Amino acid sequence: MATTLHFNTSPPFTLPTPKAPTPTLPHLRLRPPPPRRLSLARSHKVVIEHEGKTTELEVEPDETILSKALDSGMDVPHDCKLGVCMTCPARLIGGTVDQSEGMLSDDVVERGYALLCVSYPRSDCRIQTIPEEELLSMQLATAND
Repeated sequence: MATTLHFNTSPPFTLPTPKAPTPTLPHLRLRPPPPRRLSLARSHKVVIEHEGKTTELEVEPDETILSKALDSGMDVPHDCKLGVCMTCPARLIGGTVDQSEGMLSDDVVERGYALLCVSYPRSDCRIQTIPEEELLSMQLATAND
């Protein structure tokens, strides 16, 4: 049994003719948007005294002092970078830092001690690195109070 297919041709159609171009208005020009400021917060000058040398760094408020020191080539002791191991101790000589992510007790922080891995500058600062033992003895002494 043979099947025959029949195709009907559709009626011819024509493309619409293009419209005349819209006249341009020379007095209306698109301007690029004004440049955006990346951040309203400014960096802080942090002076670090380490192994007899003084180094000045510009540290952003959302960057730890330890990360900036390492990025600049300083050989600062560190380990966990979480504020737990206490291998990046320092004494805050001047200025303020936020180290609320760290594990130091409040009374040790009030005495001016800091862990660089969780210290975010909140002002220009002066910091002196100290031996780990100094911080550990202070932390243990206050734990007994």
